[in-house]
Amino acid sequence: MTPELDLAPGRPPFNITRAAHVEFRVTDLGRAREFYVDLLGFVESARDRDRLYLRGYEERDHHSLVLRRAASPGAAHLAYRVAADEDLVRLEHLAGRHDLPVRWVEEAHVGRTLRFQDPFGLPVEFVYHIEQVERLLQRFDLYRGVFAMRLDHFNCQMPDVAAAAHWYLRELGFGCSEYATAEDPSQLTAIWLRRKPNVHDLALMTGVGPRLHHAAYWVPDQQSVLRACDILAAAGFPRQIERGPGRHGLGNGFFLYLRDPDGNRIELYTGDYMIADPDWKPIHWAFDDPRRATFWGIPAPASWFDEASPVESVVDGSFVETRAPLLRDRPVLAT
Repeated sequence: MTPELDLAPGRPPFNITRAAHVEFRVTDLGRAREFYVDLLGFVESARDRDRLYLRGYEERDHHSLVLRRAASPGAAHLAYRVAADEDLVRLEHLAGRHDLPVRWVEEAHVGRTLRFQDPFGLPVEFVYHIEQVERLLQRFDLYRGVFAMRLDHFNCQMPDVAAAAHWYLRELGFGCSEYATAEDPSQLTAIWLRRKPNVHDLALMTGVGPRLHHAAYWVPDQQSVLRACDILAAAGFPRQIERGPGRHGLGNGFFLYLRDPDGNRIELYTGDYMIADPDWKPIHWAFDDPRRATFWGIPAPASWFDEASPVESVVDGSFVETRAPLLRDRPVLAT
């Protein structure tokens, strides 16, 4: 860790445990179901006229992915689980101290949740009670598609990564697993933040934002990643494969990036590592090190940097205005 950066986590009076679910806006719910359920094999927990609730085979929570019918694509909110119901009130107090827009929401299959706009525009939700369903981890007879097991993390593009990272570290108590800096080592360009003991629950990278770049699902092995390519190609959807397969240097993830029919991006990945010790030293990467984003594989296309999901305002559901990044948003070697 460079001496110019303070990446130590704070100790807030609440406990955020992990990434819990994400809600995507989709323009055609039937078409979205064909992609996520029929092709990729996500488990359908429930549906109604305007929403489809999906989960992975390992998950006991009712859902980790909500697809909501809307006029245009985007991301409604990113949700995190907390350890106790009292943590929701403590988070409301935090939002009040920062004068952030706050809403209490009664959400299907979840109940009372706290939603607010973080200081940088991301719509975040915090949940404690969530309906439990049958875990299908050992129902191998039901496995289909890419064997998506669980939601792992969110990746967001932010104009000022350093400011956002400081807030998530100090105010929300996230820890840092890995980070990247520009030529000036005091300039933070990307950071991987965690609450559960693996590489990340939230990644922040420099870019036009605030926008959700992708939500990532963990799969059990590399063959599951490759199977996704075969399934999409055989079904006539090879163009939904945007990047990969390949391996990241950061996090060691074996990855594949897909775009759903509305352009929302998901990552399928495996092969990351566990962080069990409190004295973990964050791993530093130079922003232009080609091994950071692509340890091996084809470099990311321009769309991977330029395109992402706009995010909603928690006040009125309109899209949050985006801003250009303060620093360069892609390595010199990117094509």
